[in-house]
Amino acid sequence: MAQAAAAGPLRRRVSVRGLVQGVGFRPFVHALATELGLSGHVTNTGDGVLAEVEGPPEALDRFCERLAADAPPLARVGSVAHEPVGATGEAGFTIAPSRPGAASGRARIPPDIATCEDCLTELADPDDRRYRHPFITCTNCGPRFTIVTDLPYDRAHTTMARFPFCPDCAREYADPADRRFHAQPVSCHACGPRLTLVVPGSDPLGGEAALAGARALLAAGGIVAVKGIGGYHLVCDALDPEAVALLRRRKNRGDKPFALMVRDPADIEPYVLLDAAERKLLTGPVRPIVLLRRRPPLPEGPVPDGALDAVAPNAPDLGVMLPYTPLHRLLFGLPGDPPGPALLVMTSGNLSGEPIVTGDTEALDRLAPLVDAWLMHDRPIHVPCDDSVLRVVDGEPVPLRRSRGLVPLAVDLPAAVPPVLAAGGDLKNVFALAEGTSGWLSGHIGDMDDLATLTAFDRAVTQLGAITGVVPEVFAADLHPGYRSARRVAALAAGRPVTRVQHHHAHLASALAEHGYDGSRPVIGVAFDGTGYGDDGAVWGGEVLIGDYAGYERFARLAYVPLPGGDAAVARPYRMALSHLRAAGIGWSPELACVAACPPNELRVLEPQLATGLGTVPTSSMGRLFDAVSSLAGICHRAGYEAQAAVELEAAARAHGPSGDGYRFAVREPGRGPLVADPGPVLAAVVADLTAGAGAGPVAARFHDAVAALVRRLCAAARDRYGLGEVALTGGVFANAVLLSACARGLAADGFTVLRHRLVPPNDGGLALGQLVVAAAAAAREETTPCAWRCPAG
Repeated sequence: MAQAAAAGPLRRRVSVRGLVQGVGFRPFVHALATELGLSGHVTNTGDGVLAEVEGPPEALDRFCERLAADAPPLARVGSVAHEPVGATGEAGFTIAPSRPGAASGRARIPPDIATCEDCLTELADPDDRRYRHPFITCTNCGPRFTIVTDLPYDRAHTTMARFPFCPDCAREYADPADRRFHAQPVSCHACGPRLTLVVPGSDPLGGEAALAGARALLAAGGIVAVKGIGGYHLVCDALDPEAVALLRRRKNRGDKPFALMVRDPADIEPYVLLDAAERKLLTGPVRPIVLLRRRPPLPEGPVPDGALDAVAPNAPDLGVMLPYTPLHRLLFGLPGDPPGPALLVMTSGNLSGEPIVTGDTEALDRLAPLVDAWLMHDRPIHVPCDDSVLRVVDGEPVPLRRSRGLVPLAVDLPAAVPPVLAAGGDLKNVFALAEGTSGWLSGHIGDMDDLATLTAFDRAVTQLGAITGVVPEVFAADLHPGYRSARRVAALAAGRPVTRVQHHHAHLASALAEHGYDGSRPVIGVAFDGTGYGDDGAVWGGEVLIGDYAGYERFARLAYVPLPGGDAAVARPYRMALSHLRAAGIGWSPELACVAACPPNELRVLEPQLATGLGTVPTSSMGRLFDAVSSLAGICHRAGYEAQAAVELEAAARAHGPSGDGYRFAVREPGRGPLVADPGPVLAAVVADLTAGAGAGPVAARFHDAVAALVRRLCAAARDRYGLGEVALTGGVFANAVLLSACARGLAADGFTVLRHRLVPPNDGGLALGQLVVAAAAAAREETTPCAWRCPAG
């Protein structure tokens, strides 16, 4: 009897965790169970997907094996667990209603996904019922994260809940053989959402008239606020310099480059150099903004020289993305539409420094000074989400802003952590929540110097907490005593301790965490950026650390020079050039570009200020040294946006190519404390080259080579002392492709294992990941202040 019972149908309860909601996983389970002849049901829960399957033992085994092996392409299966339960004799296989509020809320919500090729084909097919539907989507594409209001991920828990299915959409949604089976954002012309064009002084237009009106405005040189997936964009014709200049003035953009959207890679190829890795990134499901190298102008080129100079003045790259929503595709037009702009400026809908606008009433108010019309729709945006920005270096992606298309994908942590909230920094703010072995970074919040940004931070913490289920018990923030992000997290901690993490230690820990470093040994961390509060109260930024999650030792640093006037020195790179020249004992000759750029009255104030140190703070910032050399070489004296001087210095170095004879830093070894890299000899060589008539290109190239050589030299010294063979390159300076490539290749040639950022930005957008793993390590030791760490290898 026992053998006979064993031969009969068995039943298993199967729990699947990971990114398995909103990616067609339940339809996949339904199809798999049907193929294997199993009965039962599948449902969404707060933890993921739960199935009960009944049938022959061998079919159950194959079912469990194939759940991960054959999962839909957008799914990421984290774990599959199963247990036997009593057979019920259930007939057939169904998708059961979701279980609201189940378990711990660990389901992973997918990011917003670019429109798939199947939907694009239907969009352009006059015989398809969704022809020209601006919100066409299916299981494989469309909005996800930005429309989710609760878990589990069902239509009732999205902003699509207000749009009841028409009979045709309801039939597709319920048909297991249909591509839209249980696709939550599915819709059509009959059931909405719907477009509206608002032009001041005119009656609103709807539907096709709204779209045609927006296209006509763009073709006539107008600026239109277009509602997207994660917020509004400000849009104009990129090849109309007057429209671009008007948008730049209205937005108070300075010289900061605008992002471009193009219908197809072929439309941008006359302007940029595009390799296979960049093309893959550009056309993939994330559809980020990709920084692409500008094509050198040709005398008889296919496009006019300087055609996009208004879009990106003096910038070496163009930030380019492809349409990722059907509305974007319709803005460019389908076959048969009147001709329209081939390239569109597509920049965040906000005033500079403010969060992206998402609400319609808010858009009509806040964007009124910026635009001539609004192309909006009635699907609410629940979670703001700016566009992601990436570049490719040595064939590998480097994220510079991790947001739409990547958030809220979890970063797998190297070890389990308690529930943690990490504040991130005050620039490029991104916070993080974590629990167990999963860390969730927020989308790009912005700079924390505006009340609207602080409000957006609070709202985003609540939203991400709701979909991850993390209720923080451990809190982390930057060491800087004045950071607003730290104050916000302290308020959320409500009297509980907040672990304060030194800025560059967090950068190092971020690089280690994304590489799955287990903390068993220290590594060498090269942390170069513009600013970070140091343990001694100075502004750090040119650091070589030896460290792990538990702590760090400052092995080497750039020599201190005075930072005259704080933010004023950042905005006026000539100030840093004058400070570095004085520290190096080099006179302020009127022939030097940085001296000539400084107004005489300001020059007279700076001389005693630098001599006495009044109103200055010492800095070891590598970012500020880049600023200084940029001004010294006559490239950039006033920065209209963050890192402009360094970006333009990189452009000059890239245009020149490797120098082969870079300058050389002096390295001093004090009796106590870290090694000191002295840029004095570099600056003297720069001045000598400029005096001899060298152009900006050779100077920029030799300086980049000098910094790369310094990195190799300091890392070799650290290896000699501690026997370490791994180097992490981190901090905002390593967004520089020329420097990152030179350092990575040189260190690899020296036998080092090089860890570089691929999942989170090297800049402050990745800071929170480092903070949370450092805070978790401190919590394990029951500490909330920096420890007196000493290198175990020493």
